[in-house]
Amino acid sequence: MKANKKSWALRPLLLATALFSTSAVMAAESQPLNQVISKGAYELAFSNSDNALFLATAQSTTDKKGGTVYRLDPQDLAVKQTINTDLPTFGAAINQKTNTLYFGNTRDGSLTAVDATSGKVINTLVLDGRQRSETVRPLQPRQLAVDPATDRVYITGLGEQSVVWVVDGKTLKLISTVPNTGKMGTGLAIDSAAQKLYVTNSDGELVTINTRLNAIEKRQKIDGDKDHFFLNISLDTQGHRAFLSDSKQSQVLVLDTRTQQVIHKIDVPESLAVLFNADRDELYVTHRKAGEISIIDASNYKVKRTVKAPGLPNSLAVSADGKTLFVSIKQPGSRKEPPKNPDSVLRIEL
Repeated sequence: MKANKKSWALRPLLLATALFSTSAVMAAESQPLNQVISKGAYELAFSNSDNALFLATAQSTTDKKGGTVYRLDPQDLAVKQTINTDLPTFGAAINQKTNTLYFGNTRDGSLTAVDATSGKVINTLVLDGRQRSETVRPLQPRQLAVDPATDRVYITGLGEQSVVWVVDGKTLKLISTVPNTGKMGTGLAIDSAAQKLYVTNSDGELVTINTRLNAIEKRQKIDGDKDHFFLNISLDTQGHRAFLSDSKQSQVLVLDTRTQQVIHKIDVPESLAVLFNADRDELYVTHRKAGEISIIDASNYKVKRTVKAPGLPNSLAVSADGKTLFVSIKQPGSRKEPPKNPDSVLRIEL
């Protein structure tokens, strides 16, 4: 009987210990995972069919000049494959229907296509082959967007007067060039169903391109009372909303794409990348200067969570089920003083 009384007395203590241990494990699992990969890391793309994360870098793993694309396990971010490219890779996008990756070779004015399943480089297209000089400034590929319905790839070409290149995703042939998208036309997002492509620039404009005609149908100065540089744009196509990141103002603007009027200003630090997750009705934003990532409830525009980054948060990607966020993290440095440490990828459970 004494032994039984003792065991009953221990039960609350054992239960409390078990609950504490479970809570500790859950807390540990929810902590972001940071995995060091390589120097020169830039944009990310996620293959839904292969359940794989890809990281574009401007760093070569060989003795030759070029870049390396890393295939990462989305669970532990382990490197599963290294894909060597002839040119350094910066921007990244994927056609989920064909499982083809596209990478912008910013310094070389070109576009590279890679088969995501095999890792084989398919082809490279030169978009602006002019030699740089004191009087010539070749346009530089920056942001990429893919329309899976038409298998077309759109690339912003940055300059004093930027352009958008329209490329056949299968043949990698240039279809058209849309001129005059503004100074430093960086941001790019496509609404496939509406046949519209949106471009943002350092003039604080939203430029709308008709993808049937490959021509500008509207350009709108956004929030003209302030100085803006809208670096990136993400769309909520069902909700007719556009989210614009801003490197000059401490806010993300929310627009109604039907009227192109500002419907909300989200108070967050100056921002770089922006990504809308329709599965969770959430918005993710990187703040390079602040070294943070914001997770925002897109239904009420409130910041739900702020994640401190182990460096300078750059680009974003989300898993196929919408439950995991990936962020490329760069290390501080410059051309005169390159970063001493390699860049990394951060995995955040949502």
